[in-house]
Amino acid sequence: MEANRIVETCLYVDDLDAAARFYNEVLGLQPFASVEGRHLFYRCGASVLLLFNPDETAKGAGSAPAHGAHGPGHLAFAMADDQIDAWRRQLAEHGIPVETEVTWPGGGFSLYFRDPAGNSLELTTPRTWGLD
Repeated sequence: MEANRIVETCLYVDDLDAAARFYNEVLGLQPFASVEGRHLFYRCGASVLLLFNPDETAKGAGSAPAHGAHGPGHLAFAMADDQIDAWRRQLAEHGIPVETEVTWPGGGFSLYFRDPAGNSLELTTPRTWGLD
């Protein structure tokens, strides 16, 4: 038996209001659930992105076990080849510096930048991982 896809992934953020502005305005995601001071939940294609306040999730809640992390994490979002320039402009318009751009040996391409909590985010073409 083998797990066949990631359903949800999580990043930890210390300021949910700043995170909401960033993920809504810069990345265009809209939350579908939130608990003030604790979390924001976003749909992203066929997956879910969870943004948690690590101090609150460490306490546990409901049936989920306590969990959390401190320090920057990493997450990559998919972008189409023909969206690279548009994403550069989108990030620049919001004052988000691109830390680096990488053209991968297999033909993929990535833009790396940070969210307000310092998490390393990436916009990458699926070809980076052979996922055309």
